[in-house]
Amino acid sequence: MRSHEPRSTSSCAACKLLKRRCSPTCIFAPYFRSDEPKKFAKVHKVFGASNVSKILIEVPEEQREDTVNSLVYEAEARLRDPVYGCIGAIALLQRKMIELQHDLALARARLARYAANYSTGVAGTELDRLTMTGLVRDEAKNLLQHLHHIRG
Repeated sequence: MRSHEPRSTSSCAACKLLKRRCSPTCIFAPYFRSDEPKKFAKVHKVFGASNVSKILIEVPEEQREDTVNSLVYEAEARLRDPVYGCIGAIALLQRKMIELQHDLALARARLARYAANYSTGVAGTELDRLTMTGLVRDEAKNLLQHLHHIRG
């Protein structure tokens, strides 16, 4: 666990920002290293040091690193978008996913029409078939990349 890792003698980022002495039992030290001052500054600006300390004390030690990562993510999102925070980012990604699903459905419909025409001899050339297949593959690949990024 991070809290049992040996620390350097320097203060953690939180104690440096708060201009206080960093004790060996500092609740912030395992999660806000001295070489990442902006990380704590963002969290402190949005939530306040006292609230973050209370949250970390209440959370089981094995979940604290994830908790800090969540607080940092929310703080960064809130600083970028003070009104909506990370909800704004989620809504944007959901709209993008709906657009991509719509584009994929259109591409599949075009491919199905083309395949039906091709089987009846109406389709143009083999090159047309390969081009349409490539377009659908590219659109499907883009959708999968976006979905992976969203879930990432």
